[in-house]
Amino acid sequence: MHLLKSNLLAMALLCLVITSCSKEDSAEVEAAKYDIDLALVQKNDSDMSARILELVNIHRDSLGLSILKMDTQYASAFAVDHTQYMIDKEQINHDNFGYRSEGIKFHDGAEVVGENVAYGYDTAEKVMNAWLKSPGHRAIIEGNFTHTGFGVMKCSKGRSYYTELFYRK
Repeated sequence: MHLLKSNLLAMALLCLVITSCSKEDSAEVEAAKYDIDLALVQKNDSDMSARILELVNIHRDSLGLSILKMDTQYASAFAVDHTQYMIDKEQINHDNFGYRSEGIKFHDGAEVVGENVAYGYDTAEKVMNAWLKSPGHRAIIEGNFTHTGFGVMKCSKGRSYYTELFYRK
């Protein structure tokens, strides 16, 4: 019986040694978890995004809120990735928002993240007006954010899909 307890203790210690990891290993695992191709940003309609951002900032400024800075890296890559996902599903949604939020927190040091999505509008003015008419979308536009990233793309049928991610550092 004593030998069995000794063997179990030795095996437990061996497992502890084998499974322990350093802080650097944890960071690498975490980075891989939120890895995204920054080249995705090239798929974004940058002209439409710039116009939407201009309208968002005009609205925010009219309320005395700080203007948002365009993020053309991680937030936009996550936004483009989500827009492509919505196009593939042929529906707008907030599926996997937690993943995008955590990815932006990891890569950009965001404290809080918000998201607006839309579909079918053919101008920046129309999508902005629709968002402002919706209390939930309006609250995001008027929220305590500092940066925004976009995924604005057309599907093969010519319809526009939009993802705008907002975050505060």
